[in-house]
Amino acid sequence: MTPEIANTRLSDDAFAAERRGVLQSWPTGAAVDFGAGVARQQSLPESKRFSAALAQAHAEGRTLLQPRAGVALLREHTALMNGLSPHCDLLPTTVDAYTRLNRYEDAQTGIDRSRAVGTSLLNGFPAVNHGVDGCATLVDAVDKPIQVRHGTPDARLLAEITLSAGFSSYEGGGISYNIPYAKTVPLQDSIRHWQYCDRLVGRYEEHGIRINREPFGPLTGTLVPPFVSHVVAIVEGLLALEQGVRCLTLGYGQAGNMVQDIAAMRSLRKLAHHYFQDAGYDDYALSTVFHQWMGGFPEDEAQATAVICLGALAARQARVTKIIVKTPHEASGVPTLEANIAGLRATRQMVNMIADQARPDSADIAEEAEIIEAEVHAVMRRIYRLGRGDVAQGIVLAFEQGVMDVPFAPAQANAGSLIPVRDNRGAVRIFDPGNVPLPKDVLAFHRDKIGERAASEGREASFDMVVDDVRAISASKLIGRPAA
Repeated sequence: MTPEIANTRLSDDAFAAERRGVLQSWPTGAAVDFGAGVARQQSLPESKRFSAALAQAHAEGRTLLQPRAGVALLREHTALMNGLSPHCDLLPTTVDAYTRLNRYEDAQTGIDRSRAVGTSLLNGFPAVNHGVDGCATLVDAVDKPIQVRHGTPDARLLAEITLSAGFSSYEGGGISYNIPYAKTVPLQDSIRHWQYCDRLVGRYEEHGIRINREPFGPLTGTLVPPFVSHVVAIVEGLLALEQGVRCLTLGYGQAGNMVQDIAAMRSLRKLAHHYFQDAGYDDYALSTVFHQWMGGFPEDEAQATAVICLGALAARQARVTKIIVKTPHEASGVPTLEANIAGLRATRQMVNMIADQARPDSADIAEEAEIIEAEVHAVMRRIYRLGRGDVAQGIVLAFEQGVMDVPFAPAQANAGSLIPVRDNRGAVRIFDPGNVPLPKDVLAFHRDKIGERAASEGREASFDMVVDDVRAISASKLIGRPAA
């Protein structure tokens, strides 16, 4: 099967025709005007430009902090952002689940009910329903750059509204916001919808407005081998660059082993430059983001804070541009403002304490980076071969054939055959590669590492280890070892 998609820039006519339908899909779309959006973006002070904050941090070797947060009502969400602002460098706006599914009528019901009871009944900010005016009011009321964070396979209207309102960064991608989040959305559809989002950002770029784009790095957040998230980040970066995006932040979700996490972040930047420049792009700005642990958290706040600090340590040692900060209340539901501040303060303290310490370097880190790079190159070669040089066609076929495979993802487009497990030091290894074309020597490396753990624990390597590992951190361990 040849997918009806290609990594080619959308023509002005095709974009304009599609745009009419996007803006007519919900009443608030009628207020979107691209020229007004450009003027709005041009009027933003430098202090509210996401790309400027990232560029300055990269130049100065600093690591920025950003939480995740969002509630239903504009006034309450604004108060939440202003409460977070003194403790972070970049602000989020996490969008609610109904908006992520394009269920705007349900989101409106949530807004109305929230107003009636005086508290948020949605798990995020329904930006489409609040429209350009509401979102612009939010941007005007805060003092830091603000980003849209969501989880939407079809994020076209959300992008139009929020960018027109003055948001200066937009998260997500056609793979990273489909495979981990959706079940039945065809991959070629979500990639095509995100080509629209990236072309919209590209159009702003052509008018001198630099909008930051950030693919979602952690994917399912559960024992994801670094090469898997790296391939997705690189492919989504290539797709974005083709549409005219010029400011990219590529990310990775904490796995827990310090050596592997540092090696993963270092290799991500190196690999991205390799593939972007090999494809002919050289006029882009690249930054990195490290997501603190995305899996199950301990219920005990002290133990949860330790997990947060471990992530902060790994991120700073890897010299990332930005950290997505978690809270000590992750195990108990939507975090409060106070919980978000606690996570930010703990992360800031750790980052400050090690800011001036030398970057760690060791044979273990170098070996781990070499393994990750070999894995990424093997999969990317097959993607290009499947797509006959077209990365968009290649990635769709790669998922169809299990060449790309995200552990524990719900999407029907995902094979679900690749099985990860931790080794005796807690690094994520490949227990079963499924149909992912990893080199034989790399697979032998993984088998040896898993064998060391099996011998240490006195049990056969099996899926039981995988189950134990998924539960481990919430039980205050990294490796799911059997009880003594």
